[in-house]
Amino acid sequence: QVQLVESGGGSVHSGGSLKLSCAASGSGFTYRRYCLGWFRQAPGKEREEVAAIDSDGSATYAGSVKGRFTISQDNAKNTLYLQMNSLKPEDTAMYYCASTPWGGICPTQEYFFTSWGQGTQVTVSS
Repeated sequence: QVQLVESGGGSVHSGGSLKLSCAASGSGFTYRRYCLGWFRQAPGKEREEVAAIDSDGSATYAGSVKGRFTISQDNAKNTLYLQMNSLKPEDTAMYYCASTPWGGICPTQEYFFTSWGQGTQVTVSS
């Protein structure tokens, strides 16, 4: 089992920055090939993938956050990060990290991801 715990959410004004962290633990975490992703869900909307990174370090981003968000990982700390700059009110959502064993380009669909954190709230005011 893999346990994921997010932190770093909060409330900021438009244009501000936040850095989310996702600490991973558990016997099932050390996959040789995997995908790690950040998803978000705003009230009344479906959950969407924001960014993902694979075991080779290749990252993909949703068009709405490209150039503003950066996903990264620290393998030594078993931690995934999401640096969010130039935040907009439309970035307001619950943010979740997720993981799955995977070979190849990371999927964008949430149903491919097997482990999920509980989420951390990000609120951006105008």
